[in-house]
Amino acid sequence: MDIHSDSYKVAALSGQENVVEVIRQAESAIAQLTGNPGVTLIAYEKTEPAGRD
Repeated sequence: MDIHSDSYKVAALSGQENVVEVIRQAESAIAQLTGNPGVTLIAYEKTEPAGRD
């Protein structure tokens, strides 16, 4: 998968195990509801528009 955006970037979640665990739980719940065990959620964060210092 190749996703490009100037407005968002993949969120850096190292050191935030509680956040990562919530995402894992959501993946598990969605997988169970849909019957698709290959569900992966990706966390993005909004980036600042270019030129704003």
